[in-house]
Amino acid sequence: MDQRAVVRSGYDEIASAYAAERDEEGCDRDHVEGLASTLGDGSRVLDAGCGAGTPATDALAARHDVTGLDISREQLRKARERLPGARLVQGDLAHLPFRDGAFDAVVSFHAVIHVPREEHAAVFAEFERVLQPGGHLLVAVGSEAWAGENDDWLDTDTRMVWSFYGRERNRELLADAGFEVTSVETVPDELGGTWTIVRGRA
Repeated sequence: MDQRAVVRSGYDEIASAYAAERDEEGCDRDHVEGLASTLGDGSRVLDAGCGAGTPATDALAARHDVTGLDISREQLRKARERLPGARLVQGDLAHLPFRDGAFDAVVSFHAVIHVPREEHAAVFAEFERVLQPGGHLLVAVGSEAWAGENDDWLDTDTRMVWSFYGRERNRELLADAGFEVTSVETVPDELGGTWTIVRGRA
């Protein structure tokens, strides 16, 4: 199975349905706004796995220089509708198309969990690479290890796959990538289950 192809085509197919299910004012947004408030105006921020532009790209765009990256062209099209002036790029979390030290902060929600977990170390290394020394990381990862798929996700007759480690393994991988983990919080997700929200510094 080509997991990336499944995720890309899946999000292309269900972009509207997924956006309707996501709560734009939930705890994800609270975390993003909390990070945004600690950054100086005009900070360069990467939303890695930006989807349709919420909860992170739109929350950050008012005061910061935000770049959104996603694997799905349809999600990026929706983000463009929401944020006409945003800088949006199609790309892969494990191979970010940005120079070293390009950003002051990296935010990533509901994205790393779709990358094959054997590549999560590479994803975290890429996040660290594109950050300035001392740059901020805010990322949602698994709270318990799991890998699986659903052939009718969100009742859309669309296939989706996930692959992630649990809370402690994620913390180890982030530390190995060069991050100082500053906070770890497990939170409920409106689509079911829980995720762990990690903040760190490069």
